[in-house]
Amino acid sequence: MNHAIRTGVIGVGNIGQHHARIYASLPGSHLVGIADIHPGRAQEIADRYQVPAYADYRTLLDQVQAVTVAAPTTLHHEIGLACLERGVHLLMEKPLAASVEQGHQLAALAAQTGLVLQVGHVERFNPTFVELANVLAEHQILAVDARRLSPFATRAADVSVVYDLMVHDLDLILTLIRAPLRSVSAAGNCIRSAQPDHALALLTFDGGQVASLSASKVTQHKVRQMAVTCADAFVVADFLTRTVMVHRQSSADYFAQRGEVLYRQEGLIEQVYVPQIEPLYAEIQHFLACVRDGRPPRVGGDEAIRVMSVADEIEQRLLATI
Repeated sequence: MNHAIRTGVIGVGNIGQHHARIYASLPGSHLVGIADIHPGRAQEIADRYQVPAYADYRTLLDQVQAVTVAAPTTLHHEIGLACLERGVHLLMEKPLAASVEQGHQLAALAAQTGLVLQVGHVERFNPTFVELANVLAEHQILAVDARRLSPFATRAADVSVVYDLMVHDLDLILTLIRAPLRSVSAAGNCIRSAQPDHALALLTFDGGQVASLSASKVTQHKVRQMAVTCADAFVVADFLTRTVMVHRQSSADYFAQRGEVLYRQEGLIEQVYVPQIEPLYAEIQHFLACVRDGRPPRVGGDEAIRVMSVADEIEQRLLATI
């Protein structure tokens, strides 16, 4: 424990409580405190792990070396600056900040101070995506079709579907396709809330790749899928069933029977092994390893700002259609 990194969580709502759970159980982490503007909630989570609760996050910063910020997005800039100015390594839940300009300020300060700034795009650490990316490393990507659909819930009703759901697949697509973005189009609707809660986006890249994204908070069925068309394979990842399937065509025959043209296609389907690892556990484990080793995180400020910039463009084009 003497060599463990002293950790804390600022904001222990739906997401932050799970950060606290993992920090309390992860080897190499010593959870030393919880902060939340709601004293009752802070005390509830703090009692669960027998650590102090703080109503003022600045008091917690005196106790920690590394912290997760899972507060509302509007507070990310203020709290993030305070953490970095106090020499605390920072895992910021996505999005990095409320604006690209604020994101640049946080990234610049992290670079200036030499502190780790990791952004919580947790799907990067999902073993399903890790295995999908491993498969695609050997193939030429032509197109990606991502669907992230959910039934309506009051949680995050004040956030558009772009930043609540679509942003996850956007981050993954920009990770898979590194070519410069050529064009963005989007359309959608406000159905159950004042914010867009159903959206479609189409991205084209300079390399000729095309990506379509569907995101919804009003469907009757939960879907988390990504299908990738490659020059010599079709790869489907399902993040709910944790499966990656690789479809390969082995033969295709056309022949006539009594004047009728028939078609037969034979193919191979490979199922890739996907480890059963909790993505958030892997994300926090990576964060602490970066803190310990002094290396840059997989999802740093620049990566997060790129995603924010494209998400902003999608949202602007979406709102223009409503």
